Amino acid sequence: RCLLKMVKGNIIVPEEILSFCCNGLQGSTSTPRAQEPGEQEEAPGDMASPSPARNPTEVQMSQMVLPCHTNHRGELSTGQLLKWIDTAACLSAERHAGRPCVTASMDDIYFEHTISVGQVVNIKAKVNRAFNSSMEVGIQVSYEDLCSGKHCSICKAYATFVAQDPSCSKVKLKPLTPQTEEEKLEYSIAAERRRMRLAHKDTIKDLLTHSPHDTELETRDGSRAVPAEKTRVESVELVLPPHANHQGNTFGGQIMAWMENVATIAASRLCHAHPTLRAIEMFHFREPSQVGDRLVLKAIVNNAFKNSMEVGVSAEAYGQEMSISPRHINSAFMTFVVLDQEGQPRTLPMVTPEPGDGERRYREASARKKIRLDRKYVVSCKQTEVPLSVPWDQSNKVYLSYNNVSALKTLIAKANWALAREKEKVRMYTLEEDKFLSFRIEMSVGIMASQAFSLLSNLRRRHEWDSHYLSAQLVQRVDDDDMIYHVVSQRLRHENKPQDFVILASRRKPCSKGDPYVVAFRSVTLPTHPPREEFTRGETLCSGFCIWPESEEMSKVAYYNQATPGYLNYVTTNVAGLSSDICATFEACEKFLLKNKDNIISQFQNL
Repeated sequence: RCLLKMVKGNIIVPEEILSFCCNGLQGSTSTPRAQEPGEQEEAPGDMASPSPARNPTEVQMSQMVLPCHTNHRGELSTGQLLKWIDTAACLSAERHAGRPCVTASMDDIYFEHTISVGQVVNIKAKVNRAFNSSMEVGIQVSYEDLCSGKHCSICKAYATFVAQDPSCSKVKLKPLTPQTEEEKLEYSIAAERRRMRLAHKDTIKDLLTHSPHDTELETRDGSRAVPAEKTRVESVELVLPPHANHQGNTFGGQIMAWMENVATIAASRLCHAHPTLRAIEMFHFREPSQVGDRLVLKAIVNNAFKNSMEVGVSAEAYGQEMSISPRHINSAFMTFVVLDQEGQPRTLPMVTPEPGDGERRYREASARKKIRLDRKYVVSCKQTEVPLSVPWDQSNKVYLSYNNVSALKTLIAKANWALAREKEKVRMYTLEEDKFLSFRIEMSVGIMASQAFSLLSNLRRRHEWDSHYLSAQLVQRVDDDDMIYHVVSQRLRHENKPQDFVILASRRKPCSKGDPYVVAFRSVTLPTHPPREEFTRGETLCSGFCIWPESEEMSKVAYYNQATPGYLNYVTTNVAGLSSDICATFEACEKFLLKNKDNIISQFQNL
């Protein structure tokens, strides 16, 4: 279905689409085709255009799965896979840093498939972005069946590494310059993922604050409850030279493998079967351990749901003097299932928590399950499979904010925008992908980027320059960077009442020099603001502003919007009217910015 119609070289678009109140979609990145086995590289003298230079931080590792790497089912042990992932990621980090690096954290990992003996594990790792003293490494894991030639994705992970000098002090890292569209996208969104990591502790605190204080034991017909104490596991490991890296510190991957081992034993004690690990919540390495340390690993089933269970696991390190208080090295939460012969999850026994801390862990596990489902719903799933307006609540606010900004950054990073119209200072670009038509409208304005950012982030003033707006009421101030508004816009051409929207506005200042200011919009659902008869409820999934400083007194202001097929009914032949409407709207925006640049109230005061 063609989304664009050309009439005398002009794009036909409705003026309603110019408002931010249009639907959108977070794009997805594409992975370059891997070189096939036996495929020859182009000779330097070939006429074909040369392939892009390989990322200097990229590390590729291929490992044949042997019986010594597997569990009782002949499948690759997750602990072994974690060791390979950590090794590949560390090598990539050290390529960029030029010195030894240590694992600081590993983000949540979701395992999609198991790997059998004889198959090959392919791991690709490369640095996405270097911050001041830490860097994010992206890891892609797939398996390859050498007999059938089949390839399948296993998981995608993000790890944070810190470079260290000989005195174990942190080292300031050199910046990374992305080259390809995919690298630019990962570079941009890495800042948002870092923000989510730093907010992880606060997210957990909110989880505890808003989880119910009374333990509510789940009831399941015909199921006998198992005391959580019966699933407790404790194991001691002596850190030997083979477990350590070239600095004498224990490999992060080795610690993760030991933690996975005791967690699997705890899960097996509940179900009396061999469980399968499905997900790991973020590993965070709080302190290093060295050769000679004794690592005490503890695990217990926190809660068992109908088809899955959560196991909490921790690692503590002792020196040779066991009388000294232990150092907390790491902790994580792992989700297991038990599969039947058809590969379907079995119903699990219930868990009776221990009094006190056991009941607290039981409640936390239920809340974490909700967060995992929210995160998967908001971040991981395909946007075409969910409603545009996602319910907002305290547990998913971090992930909704992340998704809001990363969706806009994904759209910004697209490379194949086509210039469709240019009139005076205003340039209009279009991008056609699948069922979605995207617009970018930009202009240069004589204002500091920070000033434009402050003015355009305040939706309550949007009506001063955008004629499509009637009003915007601040409903909830989530934090300094995220606000929820109830917006009322003008009537659409074929409607007899105005539209209203419940919008999450997320604003981001530059993470480092060269980054733009970003203001992202998406629809959310609030129980306090259901659809009302006097309005037509509208939705937007991806729209917002991106502001680049061109000089101290000049900025490039760009507005992005994605329109779904539902809005194509409003496409008309009013090309001249559209062009004049675009110019009028953005000329009004420029006047608004110039008029108010010296009267900005910072940090949304008096909103």
